[in-house]
Amino acid sequence: MTSTPEQYQRVMKNCKSLFAKKMTDYGSAWRILRLPSLTDQIFIKAQRIRGLQTNATQKVDEGEVSEFIGVINYSLMALIQIELGVSDTPDLNTEEALLQYEKQAAVVFELMKAKNHDYGEAWRDMRVSSLTDLILQKLMRVKQIEGNDGKTLVSEGIDANYQDIINYAVFALIHLRAFEE
Repeated sequence: MTSTPEQYQRVMKNCKSLFAKKMTDYGSAWRILRLPSLTDQIFIKAQRIRGLQTNATQKVDEGEVSEFIGVINYSLMALIQIELGVSDTPDLNTEEALLQYEKQAAVVFELMKAKNHDYGEAWRDMRVSSLTDLILQKLMRVKQIEGNDGKTLVSEGIDANYQDIINYAVFALIHLRAFEE
């Protein structure tokens, strides 16, 4: 079996590739989005995943894989927005956006390795549906924190929740064998 870091990096390579292609198509129009807008976009994708997991039929020909990729990429955009702030204009070219993407992805990867060590790869025994529910729970937490003007008393901040969302989505894609060679 391929190691978790190798599987993780394979998933992220594919997510980054799609992000780069969308940057070519759309530029950095996403830079104008405020955090609640990104949270809502991620929420829509997570709700769709949950619907795909529970509904017998689907009417749009896109499955869980593309939606989990969207969850990852939008969450990375949110982390970039937290660091750079929201812009009034699309102010990053593809190269700059990819550098920011890689910077945030590296932080999230290190967090995954640390937590994966401490939790003993417990995610491997989880169902994809449970990972989806955890993503939705994290999004509810983010919405609550956003409603509190970004302040928490004792809890992790918004960035930590986005980081966990990314890791849960990567684990789901590994479970789905989305990018096995």
